[in-house]
Amino acid sequence: MNVIKTLSLAGLLALAGTASATSFVVTTDAVVGAVGATSEASSDVSSSFTDDKIVLAARDDAAAFVATQGEIRGVRLEAALQHIRQQVPALQGDDMQLATAILSL
Repeated sequence: MNVIKTLSLAGLLALAGTASATSFVVTTDAVVGAVGATSEASSDVSSSFTDDKIVLAARDDAAAFVATQGEIRGVRLEAALQHIRQQVPALQGDDMQLATAILSL
């Protein structure tokens, strides 16, 4: 169990380093590709919510959610997921895909 947490943290830190060092488009593609999410789901979230306070406030919760493979579900992430699904009802992404897209913002 400790090895999984360590690897998850290492992966999250690698993604965070990539996010700060590359352009927005490249970061979005790398993060989404890393978890096998569809580009449609991430582009909808990325383009629609870059200035959304509810979604941006959920970044820390989204990081914890992704790092623990869905075990930690913070209140801000739950609010952001609900908000995103209300704003874009046709969005097909699951919680992990949306959390990963939130991290790319």
